[in-house]
Amino acid sequence: MSRLPALLALTLTLALGSATTPAAAAERPLRDVVLVGNSADGTVSFLDSRTYENLGSLDVVPDLEEVLDGMGPLRRAAYEIVKQQAGGDKFVDDAHLSPDGRTLYVSRGNLGDAAAYDIASGRQLWRTHLDGLKADHAALSADGSTFVVSAITAAKTQTLDTATGRITGEFPTGTYPHENMYSPDGSRIYNMSIGVTSLPKALDALKGAKQVTVADARTLKVLRTYTFDKGVRPAVITPDEETMYAQLSYLNGFVEYDLVAGRTVRTVQMPFSAAGAALKPDDYPQNSAHHGMAMNGTHDKLCMAGTIDDYTAVVSRPDLTTDGFVHYEPGALPYWAVTAPGGTHCFVTLSNRDEVSVVEYRTAKEVARVKVGDYPQRERAAKIAEDALPGLSR
Repeated sequence: MSRLPALLALTLTLALGSATTPAAAAERPLRDVVLVGNSADGTVSFLDSRTYENLGSLDVVPDLEEVLDGMGPLRRAAYEIVKQQAGGDKFVDDAHLSPDGRTLYVSRGNLGDAAAYDIASGRQLWRTHLDGLKADHAALSADGSTFVVSAITAAKTQTLDTATGRITGEFPTGTYPHENMYSPDGSRIYNMSIGVTSLPKALDALKGAKQVTVADARTLKVLRTYTFDKGVRPAVITPDEETMYAQLSYLNGFVEYDLVAGRTVRTVQMPFSAAGAALKPDDYPQNSAHHGMAMNGTHDKLCMAGTIDDYTAVVSRPDLTTDGFVHYEPGALPYWAVTAPGGTHCFVTLSNRDEVSVVEYRTAKEVARVKVGDYPQRERAAKIAEDALPGLSR
């Protein structure tokens, strides 16, 4: 009988410990990282945003042969066409990390689907094919419950339940929807469309609707559209949602756009490099002269990837004066920019060099160069759970 209280106490302790497990899990240490989608080799690299160390990568096409073998003749033919137009295999278009830092969500480009992975084990949790033939840019809601992906050839954005991968809704966009982003308060989704990039510039009028579509994040009802004469490439929006800075197809620079009035306020032409100036517009990669834009944490500087010009420019706002340039090796192809956690550094992918350039906003200088996987493109700021790190390959 004397052992009964001790057993009861042990049982109660175990029960209480089990009950508090979710809270304990929520308090696990998280590390600030920048995700880098290595498009050609189908991996995502995790870079420590403070030390710039490459912490490792995760294979996000472990089922590639299974997916390809499962395609019927028509679907496989369409896959080959998309692959040709994209300039080769593009398996990672975008990647986002769950708020608890344990699950990776990926839009898988030419495979036309989205998938989720448990980072610690590398296990695929779900895979969902989207409408159309290609999955493009994505966004993740702040609470981590909704993954938003452009179904580019279907002219729509689709939303997925991150727990199951089930498609929960959609809204119409312009032709070839590209970037998706949530408003600062999470109540709206902005989508930018670029038009049919395979057509030459001379047929620009036939590329389709090039616009920004704003939808209610809860109902997916379209609230407003802004029409442009050129495709809307990477963009940033000020916290008050009154101003957008955007790169446009063929423009060697960017525009300042008044979202309240619905008009372009300023067009800023950035300098050409000798190699960039020698290119014909139809030789620009996917119609992009400049492709990659970010804003620092204090919202007074912009980071611009000069894709055909092989530089990154830091620009101060509101005057839009250039602070300085980081020049890269010819043909480096800077193709995306993201502000790392902390807001003081811009990470720029150099797609043809399989590297990421880290640029300090304050000095407009490169402070690090990091080796990643094959053909890095999209990057996203995130936090990873420390105990999930062993699941990454080094």
